[in-house]
Amino acid sequence: MARDKSYPNHPVTLTFHPGPRTKKVKKKTFKNRNIDEVIEGLENGTLPGVPVNAVIKHVGVGSCFM
Repeated sequence: MARDKSYPNHPVTLTFHPGPRTKKVKKKTFKNRNIDEVIEGLENGTLPGVPVNAVIKHVGVGSCFM
């Protein structure tokens, strides 16, 4: 997906459980991707640092979620 100039440069933070049975919560921040690229990576299972079977808790956009 080509990056559109209409998106502002805000970090995207993803909070998830690495597996369905784990209780530990992990947080991953993407500073060089927009929200559409993160969601597309989650759907395809190609997002680096996030397992395919991860349970997503929150997706936040902006510096207040870091």
